[in-house]
Amino acid sequence: MATFELYRRSTIGMCLTETLDEMVQSGTLSPELAIQSMTEALETQVKSKVTIKGHLHTYRFCDNVWTFILQDALFKNEETQENVGRVKIVACDSKLLTQ
Repeated sequence: MATFELYRRSTIGMCLTETLDEMVQSGTLSPELAIQSMTEALETQVKSKVTIKGHLHTYRFCDNVWTFILQDALFKNEETQENVGRVKIVACDSKLLTQ
């Protein structure tokens, strides 16, 4: 459940939750399917990989959580690329979340 909470509190997680709620309300999606774990969906549905390049402004490692702040970052996948002026990446070991 901790992994689900991690995704749910992120911006993308909040947007996904809102979208799922709208789909349930419109009848497009059943409530049972909507409450499926985001972690399971991410593990089984997401096949794309992204490469990130940029200037590392700041990094931290505290309580088994890495925080990276990049400037002038370039996000690139098989289909497209996107430049971002400043991005914050927070990463943790998923094995620690299941304990």
